[in-house]
Amino acid sequence: MFKRRNQKTLGGKILGLLWPAIGWRRAYSYTMRRLARLPGSAYSIAGGFACGAAMSFTPFVGLHFVLAGILAWTIRTNVIASVIGTAVGNPWTFPFIWTWLYQTGAWMVSGERLETAAKPEFSEIFGRMLQALVSWDVPYLLETTAPVFWPMFVSSLPTAFVVWWVFYLPLKYTIQGYQGRRFRKRSGTRAGNEEPKS
Repeated sequence: MFKRRNQKTLGGKILGLLWPAIGWRRAYSYTMRRLARLPGSAYSIAGGFACGAAMSFTPFVGLHFVLAGILAWTIRTNVIASVIGTAVGNPWTFPFIWTWLYQTGAWMVSGERLETAAKPEFSEIFGRMLQALVSWDVPYLLETTAPVFWPMFVSSLPTAFVVWWVFYLPLKYTIQGYQGRRFRKRSGTRAGNEEPKS
């Protein structure tokens, strides 16, 4: 009864991830409203989203949901908001995130200049790394993925810290404003519905 009349194909779903059908502006507005309506304080919601965004700037591909949820639970913020926040890491942003992490990490670890740090094939490396983890191929992990993963991990620590604050501060004040307007609107509606006593 409530199903879509025209079901989306797999290609349509993938395209929807890359480019929202409702447009970026409406998608952003919808996400903000969805966040602000979550239960909890502005700190809890904004902090949770910031946890998801921060975890997107780590090389733990495939574990961002889990790590964001653990971090959000640890600092007593909204776990659902943290899951939404991992959307910061997506097919549009990952190439830039991974390049930043690797080049910055190479500079931090070995002092190599950013422009001379070679850009590895991240998708291939992460795919093989996941396969090696499943089969527990330790030699492959140490010889092939560690030289790429380690600089990215080192760089992700300060980067994730900065990203957390970059998302938390504006979101907190935005959600506070939304919650305040929503509260005043509800208070006005209730006052208008009250019948005067005779």
